[in-house]
Amino acid sequence: MKWTSDALLTLINQARGNPDARIYFADCFTFVLSTGVVLAYTNLDQNVIFNNYTFYANGPLVQGFKYKAAIGLEVDKQQITLAARPSDLLSGAQFLAAVRDGAFDGATVKRDRVFMTAPGGPVVGGVQLFLGRVSTIDQCGRTSAKITVASDLVVLDYDMPRNLFSPTCLHVLYDSGCMAVKANFATNGTVGAGSTASLINFAGALARHAQGAIDFLTGANASVAATVKSAVAGTSLTLMYPLPNAPATGDSFTVYAGCDHTRATCQNVFNNLINHRGFPFVPPPQIAF
Repeated sequence: MKWTSDALLTLINQARGNPDARIYFADCFTFVLSTGVVLAYTNLDQNVIFNNYTFYANGPLVQGFKYKAAIGLEVDKQQITLAARPSDLLSGAQFLAAVRDGAFDGATVKRDRVFMTAPGGPVVGGVQLFLGRVSTIDQCGRTSAKITVASDLVVLDYDMPRNLFSPTCLHVLYDSGCMAVKANFATNGTVGAGSTASLINFAGALARHAQGAIDFLTGANASVAATVKSAVAGTSLTLMYPLPNAPATGDSFTVYAGCDHTRATCQNVFNNLINHRGFPFVPPPQIAF
């Protein structure tokens, strides 16, 4: 059973038996990122105001959502497509580049169908058709991204207990459990000559920057964040994925130390062994009794 407003129920009842009655509807999509940023889009060709949000018609196009109702605890998983133009931005970066770099990781997704008495007119009411979260980013290209979303029932598939004994640290680098201060491991620099979208020549590169993050401050990639795959000390940084634009010599950035979650890195790079939550002396399953 779906909940809706009394006003919408009244509108539907009044339309019954009236061949001249017209009810218009539109789908509204809400994405709440892990950073708290709310993105609201509609498939109508006009903006829609619903639940105190403006759902924009000129943003990325959301396609592929299906509606399904079933009895029992069944996880609703489906793949949707986000189509965007180069001019569509997210926190200053190109929309699809931000999706590729993890902006939608852990985001919640909601689809509402809203009803109106005239196209683009005031919304009488709406019905929630889907509520869940982003599961995986399956594909991200130049014009669109394919994303698998799953209903909130997917949390029932999580392995229990939450924390398992593992040789590597369970914390996410710089989170509240790790307690390492990100700003203390930042290095400011500028792009060196001969750099490409995948390789940043930087004389200040350090071995500890491998698996770290780089944030561009100026140039065509301003506000773009990327992951550092590897680093050659005093020479260059190799990125996990290419930047949306080739950087220019002199573009400024900040690069942060990365972590492989081992005991040695925690001690030697971050001097943070007191907060290390790995169990390197756990025997492998083959010899455990």
